[in-house]
Amino acid sequence: MQHDRRSRAPLSPTGNRSVTQNFDGTPTAELEAGSWATTLTPRLAQFVAVARHEHVTRAAQQLGMPQSTLSRSMARLEHDLGVALFARHGRTVSLTAAGRTFLATVDRALSEVDRAAESVRADADPAAGKVAFGFLHTMGSETVPELIRAFRTDHPRVRFQLVQSYGEAMIERLRDGELDLCLTSPVPDEPGLVARRLDEQKLRLVVPDDHPLAVRKRIRLAEAAGELFVTLEPGYGLRRITDALCAEAGFTPKVAFEGEDPETLRGLVAAGLGVGLLPPPAVPRPDVVELTVTAPRAVREIGVAWLDGHPDTPPVAAFKRFLLSRRGQLLPHR
Repeated sequence: MQHDRRSRAPLSPTGNRSVTQNFDGTPTAELEAGSWATTLTPRLAQFVAVARHEHVTRAAQQLGMPQSTLSRSMARLEHDLGVALFARHGRTVSLTAAGRTFLATVDRALSEVDRAAESVRADADPAAGKVAFGFLHTMGSETVPELIRAFRTDHPRVRFQLVQSYGEAMIERLRDGELDLCLTSPVPDEPGLVARRLDEQKLRLVVPDDHPLAVRKRIRLAEAAGELFVTLEPGYGLRRITDALCAEAGFTPKVAFEGEDPETLRGLVAAGLGVGLLPPPAVPRPDVVELTVTAPRAVREIGVAWLDGHPDTPPVAAFKRFLLSRRGQLLPHR
């Protein structure tokens, strides 16, 4: 295996070529090129094969390539690095100290590539792949467990990576590629996203059981204009809906507390801290009364969103079809 001694400088760590010397001491010329990874990666598996066999011909046979091509590739690899990786002994080769150091690191790197490839292939497996699915806190106690249970009737081995959060955070994670799909409210209408309305959920004015309004069954939201409200923090979809409904009723709510979980807010209503405009609870509380709001129409729409133009793996496509088939039947209607 002859060394290529043409005027070609080894790569610098920045990815540019610099004026230096080949490992045999001959000068090289300056030439712009790509990064180490771009230049070296195609030859790393070849290097490992030669190192393992300590014989270029046998390594070439394993790789299914001509021996002369492999010899030139290894010579170019050494030339690019500016380091002798092999000592030649007739038809056989052995690693130099530099070659042994390089082999140890290359082995780890190629193993990581193998693991990464197997991981993405496993995630895309139609029968046992992965779905990264985000959903609202209020969907976690009943809706999402029931959805997954029903979906797994026909797809028992599909894995779920679940993220429970509020709307804006889920949309951000969707855009970052951390989620495949998310169940959110309000249904987003944003560039780069596709969203489909699946269902709607009635919101009720929740008051303590000893509140003067607790004797009522229905109420116009304007009648609560003088009350203190407990609400979700700004950024939550339900908070935006609450503010919009109160504005439509002609007032800005006076906020006593901002939280992150509707059930926490329901508990604070029971403690007398204020009233709240909330979705139905998973389990009714005996110490609050939930009033139907007659005006304005107090509902929140629930929808599924995904990135526009983003290709779906088979398990993601299957779960998306399943969700869309549940239009109007996503939520328990109480």
